[in-house]
Amino acid sequence: MKTIKTIKNLSSLFVLLTIFSCSNSQQGQVKMAGQVREYLVQEVSPSDITISQDFPTLLQGEQTVEIRPRVAGYIEDILVDEGDFVKKGQILFKINADDIQAQVRSAEAQVKVAASQVSTAKINVNKTQPLVEKNIVSDFELESAKANLLAAEAQLAQANANLANAKANLKYTIISSPTNGIIGTFPYRVGSLVSSSITNPLTTVSNTTRMQAYFSMNEKDFLQMTKDLEGTTTREKLEKLPEIELVLSDNSVYPYKGKVEIASGIVDTQTGAINIRASFPNPEGNLRSGSSGRVRLPEVHHSALTVPQSVTFEIQGNRFVYVVNAENKVVNTPISTVTGNLKQVYVVTSGLKAGDKIVTEGIATLRDGMEIKPRLAENSNSVTENQLSGK
Repeated sequence: MKTIKTIKNLSSLFVLLTIFSCSNSQQGQVKMAGQVREYLVQEVSPSDITISQDFPTLLQGEQTVEIRPRVAGYIEDILVDEGDFVKKGQILFKINADDIQAQVRSAEAQVKVAASQVSTAKINVNKTQPLVEKNIVSDFELESAKANLLAAEAQLAQANANLANAKANLKYTIISSPTNGIIGTFPYRVGSLVSSSITNPLTTVSNTTRMQAYFSMNEKDFLQMTKDLEGTTTREKLEKLPEIELVLSDNSVYPYKGKVEIASGIVDTQTGAINIRASFPNPEGNLRSGSSGRVRLPEVHHSALTVPQSVTFEIQGNRFVYVVNAENKVVNTPISTVTGNLKQVYVVTSGLKAGDKIVTEGIATLRDGMEIKPRLAENSNSVTENQLSGK
């Protein structure tokens, strides 16, 4: 009986301890639930920042000329090779000139015949003139002689024109480069019969002293790029843009910088893009027509606000940050941003103002309207050089 009583007492004691423990646990949970958690926050402040954006581009020489024959004939000789650099006036092709030389000889003979007819007509006029004065022959004879002279002179002029045309055609059998540049491909070889009506040109010559880079950007980016520039016209504004860079297809940066020259006055209604042309010097001829790359445009943001990319989050394609209000509660705030070449920060174009405090850690545990205990980060009002350079 004593043993049973002892067991009952121990059971009662165990129940009491369990109740006490549960009570303390519930009180602890209530106490923990009532605590406000500390979060690191950063104050945003304005600064001048230059970022860059890349746009795909296609390169073209400032002048690309199709070389076509002006006379029909067989290609007799090709004096350059594909890809050669040629100078203005340098001979490229020779077309067989035998037929045209025969035309020149025939035209020269026609000139001689016409000249002799003019001489004969003049003799007749000179012979008839005194006879008319002496009333030996009528005026009709003199007028006929003069008319024959005019006809002979006209035939001589026609013959001279035919000769000049034949000689010009003879010159056209020698085809020279109209400009300095790089020779293209040869669709026709020695022995090919060519004429002015051939489908493909004999070749092309691309003047690549300066290269033109064509690219496009959307209307929003274009307005952002030009809105703070001085000038009343688009061309004047573009002249104020800083120099730009060209990133080649191997991701190397071309050593010479270029300038944006013109922008089209029409926005493509299908794509919303504006076509733009820039130019780059090409003194060594390393750039070729048809090459691709990326144009890198600097974009200056005055008094810009920046936030680390890690403190933002996306909801249905929109970007947000948590801003701490005066009551130390977080507010889910949408922002508009641009990135450019920055790897760790965003430039905020709308949604924040100078002096706003944003939460920079533990954002996954926050919810809109939640109260926190903010702790201001040291140097929170500056962006590091590494963040700006993307290192």
